[in-house]
Amino acid sequence: MGRYVIRRLLQMIPVFIGATLLIFLMVNVMGDPIAGLCGDRQCDPATAAQLRKEFGLDKPVWQQYLTYMGNVFTGDFGTAFNGQKVTELMSTAFPVTIRLTVVAVFFEIVIGITLGVITGLRRGRPVDTGVLLVTLVVISVPTFVTGLLLQLLLGVEWGWIKPSVSTDATFDELIVPGLVLASVSLAYVTRLTRTSIAENRRSDYVRTAVAKGLPRRRVITRHLLRNSLIPVVTFIGTDIGALMGGAIVTERIFNIHGVGYQLYQGILRQNTQTVVGFVTVLVLVFLVANLLVDLLYAVLDPRIRYA
Repeated sequence: MGRYVIRRLLQMIPVFIGATLLIFLMVNVMGDPIAGLCGDRQCDPATAAQLRKEFGLDKPVWQQYLTYMGNVFTGDFGTAFNGQKVTELMSTAFPVTIRLTVVAVFFEIVIGITLGVITGLRRGRPVDTGVLLVTLVVISVPTFVTGLLLQLLLGVEWGWIKPSVSTDATFDELIVPGLVLASVSLAYVTRLTRTSIAENRRSDYVRTAVAKGLPRRRVITRHLLRNSLIPVVTFIGTDIGALMGGAIVTERIFNIHGVGYQLYQGILRQNTQTVVGFVTVLVLVFLVANLLVDLLYAVLDPRIRYA
């Protein structure tokens, strides 16, 4: 296990460098970030040259990237064009988005897996057909439509929730936004769990457990569900980073000042330091989540061993 972890950590290094390089190059071709710092008027050449020198934009792109990566390993993600440290923006944005992601993943695990198990054990019955239709509708409807509809009904018309989340963004305020963020992924988890349960239900080890006279609950939880969760865990693990990075729409609808909000503001204002800094951390989240998912395979299936 230790050798496997070390090997995976070494494999993450070129992936991290390649991903951050690609992001850095893409962000730097968005346009001239200096052009938006002078308002509606165009910056005079002297001011533009001074600003480029101040932010290191007068150097070649490859040199800017090397400087950025050197600073990243010291914990310095640069300074936004408004003079604020990117790490300060992260310290306020990431806790909010992490809480939102926790709520979303909770809904995926509790509701998605539960519905998947129920429909997988009752494949072809009315409850199975009903859940499949509902999940298909959820997948078909864009997230911004679901968010605006729930905000209008629950927040404006019925007054059950606040239409906008406060700056504290407590867990109780993030229940509906978390449900909106998790809606599509929840539907996929339900369908994936259902398919996996239905397939493994006909496996030999399940038939053997039933033939031994084991209680139905033990057969489902210890034998059937445990082996059926491997593809579900893979999906949820990779979805964690996608939820954090893809929360732009949900955070905009409910006025949540998290990672999505900061990315939107950075792209809108062509603030390259903010965009690259936040996406760099999201890349790390993706890599760590994938590593934890691989290690969790051995817990779910004892047959899997890492040398």
